[in-house]
Amino acid sequence: MGDPKQFTLITAQERLRDQVAHALRAALVAGELRPGHVYSAPGLAADFGTSATPVREAMLDLAREGLVEPVRNKGFRITEVSERDLDQYTELRALIEVPTIGRVTQLATVEQLEELRPGAEEIVTRARDHDLIGYLDADRRFHLGLLALAGNERLVETVGDLRKRSRLYGLTRLDERGQLVASAEEHLELLDLMVAGDTAGAQDCMARHLGHVRSLWAQARDVPVEPHPRHRLGSR
Repeated sequence: MGDPKQFTLITAQERLRDQVAHALRAALVAGELRPGHVYSAPGLAADFGTSATPVREAMLDLAREGLVEPVRNKGFRITEVSERDLDQYTELRALIEVPTIGRVTQLATVEQLEELRPGAEEIVTRARDHDLIGYLDADRRFHLGLLALAGNERLVETVGDLRKRSRLYGLTRLDERGQLVASAEEHLELLDLMVAGDTAGAQDCMARHLGHVRSLWAQARDVPVEPHPRHRLGSR
């Protein structure tokens, strides 16, 4: 058996790494970390009130998700996503998700669909509470949960990867304008149509939702986001 103290230390290090990664994702979503800019691990560590090691480890996690890229001897650059990239990601998602939603509407039981209702309601709640990271997490779980009912794990993985690469920019601005709640409520509309067995309606709703999300990206990118001081880990 290994040393219990060593195991406890490793667990604590992993937990800190996860906390830092969560904080970095929050800063990305809020627009505090800007696309194209290079940030050093020591500099970010000072902002977050921690050492540089968990920041580097967390940044490597984000690099695997395509959110940042290492820059030798400098730190990490926040990856830039062009309008063309966003258009292509949206097109791919529509090609996959719209027909899959139609198939799930036909195949899934009402019980299976209703199990996802708390997730759809959580998206709306998170939007109303201005919890942006919680909103994105609930949104991801709901969409991937619906797609999982089609029984194709690779399809779910593919859409999950597309979602990471087409992350929202300047979500804070959209939240301040109150536009996030309307987008969140579309998830309940989609679920109601699926429960009712309205295949065409569900597919149309999914297509509209993806179109709305794309337009939100465009609006967010058009409005500059003022930098905000990052909170130290553990602060509220």
